[in-house]
Amino acid sequence: MRALVVYESHFGNTMDVAHAVLAGLRRRLEAEILDVMSAPIELVADFDLLVLGAPTHALGLSRPESRRDAVKQGAPNDANTLGMAEWLNRLERVPAGCAVATFGTAVAKPRFIAALGTAAGAIERHLRRMGVRTLLPAQQFWVEGVAGPLLGGEETRATDWGASLADVLLASASDCGVVLTSGRPGYQGAR
Repeated sequence: MRALVVYESHFGNTMDVAHAVLAGLRRRLEAEILDVMSAPIELVADFDLLVLGAPTHALGLSRPESRRDAVKQGAPNDANTLGMAEWLNRLERVPAGCAVATFGTAVAKPRFIAALGTAAGAIERHLRRMGVRTLLPAQQFWVEGVAGPLLGGEETRATDWGASLADVLLASASDCGVVLTSGRPGYQGAR
């Protein structure tokens, strides 16, 4: 089985989480990672699991204005010109049989603000409107400030979450009668 992680990142925190999730997925699956700006929509059809992640901007996904604000706050000038919201708007459908999971990053304090809205929740809502249910509930990872860094332990938590996604995907495939066989080390493929 194959997984694709697509992420949007401005200060590198969401990218770090995405790579940690990838490491967890690779314990059990074949997995790839792409920045949202280089992720062709057509690629989605080649994967059994799509993991989408983005930073929280103003209680949701980034917009052109919030990306410009990120540059003013120190993000590289080449910061994403295409955000997850635009990418999702181009995604007409998620292929049948492709599981989806979402994650996001947000400033840790004050944490109650995340209850009002996060990027992960916005991605999940967009997918729900498309008729797609996520494999597990959206996962939130915390940064110290707008530019980061990630709070201690968040990368480990992201790796563990990625491994959990792989386990749930493989268990659900097994429940559906898919026969799993060992392939190369660390990979479980469908026969």
